[in-house]
Amino acid sequence: MGLLEGKVALITGAARGIGKAIAVKFAKEGADIAFTDLVINEAAQETVAEIEALGRKVKAYASNAANFEETHTVVEQILADFGKVDILVNNAGITKDGLMLRMTEAQWDAVIAVNLKSAFNFIHAITPAMMRNKGGAIINMSSVVGVHGNAAQCNYAASKAGLIALAKSISQEMGRKGIRANAIAPGFIDTPMTQALPEEIRKEWIEKIPLRRGGTVEDIANVATFLASDLSSYVSGQVIQVDGGMNM
Repeated sequence: MGLLEGKVALITGAARGIGKAIAVKFAKEGADIAFTDLVINEAAQETVAEIEALGRKVKAYASNAANFEETHTVVEQILADFGKVDILVNNAGITKDGLMLRMTEAQWDAVIAVNLKSAFNFIHAITPAMMRNKGGAIINMSSVVGVHGNAAQCNYAASKAGLIALAKSISQEMGRKGIRANAIAPGFIDTPMTQALPEEIRKEWIEKIPLRRGGTVEDIANVATFLASDLSSYVSGQVIQVDGGMNM
């Protein structure tokens, strides 16, 4: 019996990358999966097929996570389709990097809207249903950049720091209702984006990591599974850095 048997998970931005890895891992542990992405493209359909092959119920929904009204509409549809949501993973995110003096207002607003406001939207929409079910687990996908900052990423760092503070605040508000909220802060993770970096940049990053390797999306999914499961039933308001010891 899987760690998430009988549970329903809602994951934003799960067509690829870390979001997909979490969705597949949750399905392997027995959860049914609802996930959203801006558009349901070939990558999203491949994720659906992979989870269906595991024998779990799964459905993908096209939704702009940064839009408050769209979020409430899609959550209502998910609750109608699945009956409940036990786990929410706020994973949707983008980057628009640049030095502060060159950053445009549009770059700032877009990153804050997609990375941070989207989490507010989904938490706002799903917590009434979680309260009725007398429990739930919320996981915000932050970043080590949200803990320590990073030059040329002030918008991204601010959004990821906000996700940590949001999780801590929700844990205080909702704890009496049995709802837990935590954040995961990945470090240097091997994804197509980081694999495209020049080799000297990758080497420089890895030399800073005590474990001397980049993380995998499965490393993140494993921690998410812990936070989503009853193994972490007394863990709330925490941020777990999954970074190989890079930032202590």
